[in-house]
Amino acid sequence: MIVLLHPRAVKPKNRRFPLSILSIAAVLEGREHYTIIDGNLDSHPAQTLERLASEHPIELLAVSVMPGPQMVSAIPLCKDFRRNHPGVPIVWGGYFPSLYATAALNAPYVDFAVRGPGEDAIVELLAALREKKSPRHILGLSWKDPFQFPVHNPDRPLRSPNDFPELPYHRLGSVEKYLLPTFLGRRTAVHNASLGCPFRCRFCGVVPVFNGRQKAEAPRRTAGVLAGLQRRYAIDAVQFYDNNFFLGESHTRELADRLRPLNLKWWAEGRIDTFLRYSNSTLQAIRESGAAMIFFGAESGSNPVLAQMNKRITAEQTLELAARIREYGIIPEFSFVLGNPENPDRDTRDTIAFIRKIKKLNPAAEIIVQHYIPTPHPDGMFGNIDGQLAFPSTPEEWATGRWYNFTIRQDPRLPWLPRRIKRRIDNFELVINSRWPTAQDIYLPAWGRALLQSLSSWRYALGIYHFPWELSCAQKLISLRKPRWESL
Repeated sequence: MIVLLHPRAVKPKNRRFPLSILSIAAVLEGREHYTIIDGNLDSHPAQTLERLASEHPIELLAVSVMPGPQMVSAIPLCKDFRRNHPGVPIVWGGYFPSLYATAALNAPYVDFAVRGPGEDAIVELLAALREKKSPRHILGLSWKDPFQFPVHNPDRPLRSPNDFPELPYHRLGSVEKYLLPTFLGRRTAVHNASLGCPFRCRFCGVVPVFNGRQKAEAPRRTAGVLAGLQRRYAIDAVQFYDNNFFLGESHTRELADRLRPLNLKWWAEGRIDTFLRYSNSTLQAIRESGAAMIFFGAESGSNPVLAQMNKRITAEQTLELAARIREYGIIPEFSFVLGNPENPDRDTRDTIAFIRKIKKLNPAAEIIVQHYIPTPHPDGMFGNIDGQLAFPSTPEEWATGRWYNFTIRQDPRLPWLPRRIKRRIDNFELVINSRWPTAQDIYLPAWGRALLQSLSSWRYALGIYHFPWELSCAQKLISLRKPRWESL
């Protein structure tokens, strides 16, 4: 038996289909004996693992690992499993080993690390293990040589989602438990209509995983998958997990036309420049297909900073989009990365002023404020900080309070970001999120929204962000949803 493990990563109300594990399950379906353990659903995954091991010989434990909470959950599970079953290989896949393959392999309980998509790698690894052959030929795989030194095989070319079978949702057991209410609908599914991104923004952790590559699912297949989920499980909304959902206009128009008959509300992520190139008729088709909110990486209001980021957009384009998209009733969600290492004080001041311009043009626009958290980048990290930050060398070090907070952007303790500037960023975020509580928070009562808005209006109007103690207390009382920390 092969066990596919998805360690716990989110709060129960944010539980969604574990697409990473389902993608591996799809290539094993019908050819291998496997089972899925989802820690977001199973409150005792370690016990489930031991029960399975007592009933069947386990041939391989494959674990999906994202940085942050999921990695912290994975460590004790894999440690215990290795102690109890020392002969069973353990392979980590997902964003953590893709970004930090050597750190993953420095754990004595991790034997292999898959970088990037793992469908082909897992099949080839199983064959190599069964035939007792070296894994040296498996593209995208990192492993330990006989002396326990990490070996990183060449990257694997990215394949289209069309090349792989559709996901076996039925293998999750109770599919109903994944279709939870969001602001989009009562039964929200998630889907990847493409993989990767062709752009190379220097602050983005997607770049080292996909290296500027993207492959898209055919619109006919995307609509077919969603129609199947609607037919079998009565979904009424979908969140697209794509790093870059909107491609060429003809592709987007066909997809919109195919989604329209399904009457699904949806959320996706796109680029500002791409969206601006679309005709009015295509934007109307996107709206009529069910688009309710679209996430855009605006990142900065400074053109020189955007150029340093290799973002390939301008601040003027962001303002143009904020005004234009308002005509179509689609909520734009703009993300900003504050704290340019070269001048964090000026960067924070300028970006806050720019955000105020956006809110004036489009008050419905939602704002995501993030500290700049670097990840290794093949083109050099934004802000020319290569050499200024030594990343942890083991999963255990990544799980310590200092680096865990770095990963989740809560208290990153960056050498170039003074505490007073971090406080200014956090205080501004608190004020703007209180003045315009997110439309995504379906549990926020009307009185809570009114309270936050009344307490914050004067602060936002006067630009006074320091010491917002009353807003901090109010948000603790109301438990306002934080979109930058939570999925829909």
